[in-house]
Formats: sequence, structure tokens, C-alpha cells
Amino acid sequence: MEATEQIRLDLTQAMRSGEKERVGALRLVLSELQKDSKEGDGDELAVLRRERKRRLEAADAYRDGGRDDLAATEQAEAEIIAGYLPAELSDEQLREIVGAAVSDSGASTPQQMGAAMKAAMAAVDGRADGRRVSVLVREALGA
Repeated sequence: MEATEQIRLDLTQAMRSGEKERVGALRLVLSELQKDSKEGDGDELAVLRRERKRRLEAADAYRDGGRDDLAATEQAEAEIIAGYLPAELSDEQLREIVGAAVSDSGASTPQQMGAAMKAAMAAVDGRADGRRVSVLVREALGA
């Protein structure tokens, strides 16, 4: 089942059970998915990752501004969205993928990090945050 279809079903269920916060988050995500579909991209996982990242960044900004109530709302929405994404890679799995990507790209110095990151991010395929990958690539290159 596509993510859009699953979100529609979950939205209907959330509306029936009166979960206002979940309904709001699912409506926003569904709107973004539909907008992306009309524009022709159709990459649901990319939209979900982007929306999750936006919520997490907003939560951090609200925390920095002393608005923990709004940060909690954004964090909850990010968790709802994360439920539609593939499972994150464990640290061990990520280290293996990054190690293979670094050796495959031929990168050996911190100046070649771009090539290693490109290969690693392609191999990760959205199952890990870019920050985690970046830290491990730097570590592998001795930066």
C-alpha cells in the first residue's frame, strides 16, 4: 500500500476517534503528498523525510526560543510522520555501509569527503539522517 493511501486511512480513523493533533499532522502531510504528486515527482518517501525534517528543525527552533509547548507539538508531528518511513539503520549497519562507500569511492582524505558522502547517501537511501552519515564519513576519513 502506498503511503498516501495509508495516511488517508489513518486520517479517517483519527477523525473517528477524535485525535485532533494526529488529524492535523496527517492533513498537512497528505496535502504535501498530493501537491508533490501533482507536480510530477511522486517520491512519497522524499516528501515524508522532508516534512519530518521540517518538524524536527521547528521543534529545535521553538526550544531555543523557550517555547517548549510548541516544540512538543512539532516533535509529536515528526514522530507521527516517522511512522510512515522505513526503519532507521542501526549504528552498526550504518558503519558498514559508510565503510563500503568510502572504499568504493576511493576517498582517503578529508578533502575527498564529498565523493564519499555521495556514495554513502546513495547506499543509505534515506534510512539514516545525513548528519549521522556525515559524522561517520568524517570519522572514516580521519577528519
